[in-house]
Amino acid sequence: MPLSLAVAILWWMYRGIRWEELVDALSHQMSWTWMLLSMPFGILAQVLRAMRWRQVLAPAGERPKLSTCTHAVFLSYASSLVVPRVGEVLRCGVLKRYEGTNFSCCVGTVVTERIIDTLLILVLSLLTFLTQIPVFLTFFRETGVSLGSVLGSFSLTGWIVTAVCALLALLCIVSLLRLLQRRSEGRDDSSLQRRLGAGWRRLLDGISSVKEVENPTLFVLYSIGIWVSYYLHFYLTFFCFDFTAELGPLTALVAFVVGTFAVLVPTPNGAGSWHFAVKTVLVLYGVGQTDAVLFVLIVHTLQTLLVALLGVWSSVTLAYLFPKNLGDKQKKH
Repeated sequence: MPLSLAVAILWWMYRGIRWEELVDALSHQMSWTWMLLSMPFGILAQVLRAMRWRQVLAPAGERPKLSTCTHAVFLSYASSLVVPRVGEVLRCGVLKRYEGTNFSCCVGTVVTERIIDTLLILVLSLLTFLTQIPVFLTFFRETGVSLGSVLGSFSLTGWIVTAVCALLALLCIVSLLRLLQRRSEGRDDSSLQRRLGAGWRRLLDGISSVKEVENPTLFVLYSIGIWVSYYLHFYLTFFCFDFTAELGPLTALVAFVVGTFAVLVPTPNGAGSWHFAVKTVLVLYGVGQTDAVLFVLIVHTLQTLLVALLGVWSSVTLAYLFPKNLGDKQKKH
């Protein structure tokens, strides 16, 4: 379903494009030097994320190797190209398999990381919005993104369907909780309850571990470095083309922030939604429609290819080099 959604958006955006223009942009208009210079920052962002994750795991009593954490992060991003958001669970599984870390604790630290990243991007978005209010207002008007327009488009039937869906979702959650409770109470032994209780405690340990990191300053620097690297990974691609080279860092920041929120749409690596959002921002800043759609297609495709290659490399590395470490750890325990 996520892939179908991405394909539908991309087809709608590029249904009238002449593909010889894409070939010409890749072979004659594009500066590959700047594209190659941007790639290390994409790798650096993921490495810094692995370093920060390892730091958060330490107070919870988990000290996996940095190399394993890095491969786990690489794999998490690559797997999310297939099934959005599955990577957050996958990287916890990688640490459990190759380092013996507690899965629930890993999940807790991932939750903490996401909360911190959300706060950082909200602060960055607020600062960007305040400096570029006219551009954002135009963007909302051009794309029809406003709470009033969305709510106003609902008919009485729409409100009824929405209410019914929300009620059904709530009933499903309550039913699942009751089922789990009955199953746990129906067993004579309390092993299931103990496992659930232990898992819940380890999850909370992971979430709260950020309060006990050994070096808070380093943690803050890691967090800032991650998003600075993401931004440079995107901004340097502006210099690949003449029509974006003169737009400046603030324009890139606006497009970066809008694109970050567009990635929340559950498509592989934000495909389709990211293209549309960033293209719209570029057009608002004076880039031609054709140039803008070619820019987002080329940049997103090459950056996605980088994520996929890192995932393949980590998958091969873990498969052929890390099983020995797993065996040693199992014997040790």
